[in-house]
Amino acid sequence: MLLSKVLNKLSYKLSACLIAICLVFSGQVLARSYDDVIASGHLIIGVYRDFPPYSYLVDDEPSGVDIELGKAIAKAFKLEFRLHWITPDESLGDDLRNNVWKGHYLDKDTEHPLSLKKLADVMMRVPYDREFAYRQDPQTGEGENEQVVMFGPYQRESWRVAYDAQKMDAVKTMAVFQYYPIGVEIDSLPDFYLSSGFQGRMRKNVHHFSTARMAFTAMQDGQVNAVMAMRSEIDNLLFTANDARFQVAENGFPSIGKQKWDVGMAVKSSYRQLSYAVDDVVAGMVRSGEMAALFATYGITYELPELYQDTQ
Repeated sequence: MLLSKVLNKLSYKLSACLIAICLVFSGQVLARSYDDVIASGHLIIGVYRDFPPYSYLVDDEPSGVDIELGKAIAKAFKLEFRLHWITPDESLGDDLRNNVWKGHYLDKDTEHPLSLKKLADVMMRVPYDREFAYRQDPQTGEGENEQVVMFGPYQRESWRVAYDAQKMDAVKTMAVFQYYPIGVEIDSLPDFYLSSGFQGRMRKNVHHFSTARMAFTAMQDGQVNAVMAMRSEIDNLLFTANDARFQVAENGFPSIGKQKWDVGMAVKSSYRQLSYAVDDVVAGMVRSGEMAALFATYGITYELPELYQDTQ
């Protein structure tokens, strides 16, 4: 009887061990808690690939607002800053799953001896939106984003138009693009807005490009008279061009839906302590003016997130 019990216990422990080993070698993701991050000596920041002015390469060196902010956060904890480049998937939910809490089945960390899937400790440029954060799956009734915590709003974003002042006197209403060509990033909200809105009267004048930067280059080359994109993108493109010929439009965007939105960060939901610590650093930078100064170095108009507007 005693021998039987001992053998059963050994069998149970062996099975548990084998299961754990199988999970590891099958690509099990090991997300990192606050204590894990501090003990490791480095912080992994997830940013979108080739997404100026937020995160991109200049002469093979990482640059952009989100890169600099990630470095500042790591420095505050006296940690080494490490990058995790994010290639956009079909939706933000996919990006969060692939880079924050589960990992992509094709994405392996070749530096790790067991080739575990790579995850970011903190993912940048995530909408700080209560409705999105608590959205439920209509079929299951479960929260679509319950695996992540969205926190740390650090910027308020909006839409903007830049135009060629040599070809247009002004842009006070979007209706002028019934008569003038305008460039947009393909499959973006500006693309849908201009192509579908206003009974489709502007559709023939909407020119599509792979990125906002390519649309701006087309304006410089005379292919279009204006460009619509996110405010930060337009500001940075104007700042980089440094040409008085290109101006910021004065128009609004009727019927576009969400006119402004806050941008924050995300971590895996089981590691809220990490989000609290990072949030304290970000809040300090916002309140001290350090965040506004960071955006100014890229020529970007900085607007406080809604969370801070009532306290200023």
